[in-house]
Amino acid sequence: MTLLELTLVILMMLSLIGILAIGARTWKKGTDRSICIMNLQAVQKGVRSFSNMYGYEPGASVSGLQGQVIGAGRFVERAPLCPSDGTYASGGDVIPSRGSLYFNCSLAGTGEHQPSGIEDW
Repeated sequence: MTLLELTLVILMMLSLIGILAIGARTWKKGTDRSICIMNLQAVQKGVRSFSNMYGYEPGASVSGLQGQVIGAGRFVERAPLCPSDGTYASGGDVIPSRGSLYFNCSLAGTGEHQPSGIEDW
């Protein structure tokens, strides 16, 4: 192999490694978004289950709702954490109406971590 051929092989390898790094970063970002949305869905379903089990209507105020839904042996086993270092804000002590979330991720405003359809949650 000549020096020119060796240089071309090295450049091609570096190009392929660069493309692989971009793909891995995009894959990680998509995975984090999916995990965050699944966390929101789990809490939403836990709140719905709690309200159905105890007969609360949407809009009803329940003292300590988050503590009654999230915790060991409750509807959601532990408080979820956003994998992209976002934070979750709860809806307080009010059962959310159908089509609105009880938990929201701080990264939802950036277009990420925002579920597309929550009507059936």
